[in-house]
Amino acid sequence: MTNKKILLSGVKPTGRPHIGNYFGAMKQFVDLQDEYEARVFIADYHAITTVQNAEELSRSTMDVALDYLAIGVDPSKTLLFKQSDVPEVCELGWIFNCITTMPYLMRAHAYKDAEAKNKEINVGLFDYPILMAADILIQDADAVPVGQDQKQHVEYARDIAEKFNRVFGDTFKLPNPYILEHVKIIPGTDGQKMSKSHGNTIPLFATDEEIKKAVMGIPTNSQGVDEPKNPELDHVFALHKHFADKDEIAEIERRYREGGMGYKESKDILISNITRFIAPLREKRKEFEKDEESVKKMLKENGAKAREIAITKMSQIKRSVGL
Repeated sequence: MTNKKILLSGVKPTGRPHIGNYFGAMKQFVDLQDEYEARVFIADYHAITTVQNAEELSRSTMDVALDYLAIGVDPSKTLLFKQSDVPEVCELGWIFNCITTMPYLMRAHAYKDAEAKNKEINVGLFDYPILMAADILIQDADAVPVGQDQKQHVEYARDIAEKFNRVFGDTFKLPNPYILEHVKIIPGTDGQKMSKSHGNTIPLFATDEEIKKAVMGIPTNSQGVDEPKNPELDHVFALHKHFADKDEIAEIERRYREGGMGYKESKDILISNITRFIAPLREKRKEFEKDEESVKKMLKENGAKAREIAITKMSQIKRSVGL
C-alpha cells in the first residue's frame, strides 16, 4: 500500500464508449494514475439492472477492460477489476439498506427519470445508489471522478457514510467528487450533451468511416463561406475545442468571425483531427484483443487484491454493527 490518496470509480459494461465518456471520465484515470492510488471497477452487478443476457454481459465486461487498457490504463498502476469479484459490496449494500429510507432513495435522478417516463422500475435500479455507495466506501475512496450529472452518486455515498458513522461510530471516509471543470459536459453532434440516449455520439474507437459520417451529419446554419459566423453557436466548433491545439482553435475562431471558413472545411478539419486522435487508440485495442486470456487473468488477479481490501474493511464494519 502507498500513502497516496485513493481514486476510485466504476464503469457499467453497457455498450460502446464514446468520446464524451473519454473526456468526461476515462481520460482522468490515465492522467491521475501516477498521482493517486487508482482503482477502477467494471460494474457488472450494476449492469444486471438492464443487461439480462449472460453472453452479452460477459462480452461487454471484457470489452470495457479492453477499452481501458487501450486508452492507457496501466494495470501496474491502476487496480482494474470486476465488481462481481468483490461480493462484499453486496453484503455492505444490505447493511446500508437498513439505515436508508425509501423517500431518500426516491430523490435519485435515475429513479425520478424512470418514473417520469412511466417505466417499470426494478428494485435494482431503485437501490442503485446504495450499491454504488458500497463500491465507493468499501474501498476507502478519497476521490471519485464523475461527470457533473453523476455527482449525486458521490453525494449519496457521503450521506450514507455520515449516517453510518453517526449511528455505529467512525468507520468510513467521506469521499469527494473529482470533476474537471472544463470537461463537465461534452457536446454531442447535435449540441446536446453527448449521450447514447440522444443518438449524438462519436464512438471512442470509431472507424474512419464512422467518424466521417458522424461529423458530416452535424447540423449547421446556412451562412456561406465568406459570411461571418458565431463560433459559440456552432456545434462543429464546440467539438474543435477538444481535438485542435490552441493555435489551430484560435485560427479557426478568427476565420469564423471574420468570414472565410465554410462549414464543409470546418468539418473536414474536425474529421482529420478526430481520426488522428482515435486511430492509435483503435490499433492498441486490437493488440489487446489478440490476447484476451491474459486480460482475464489480470482481472482475476486484481479482483483478488480488491477483495482482500474489502474483506479487511468488512471486518471493521461488522464489528461496528455488532455482527
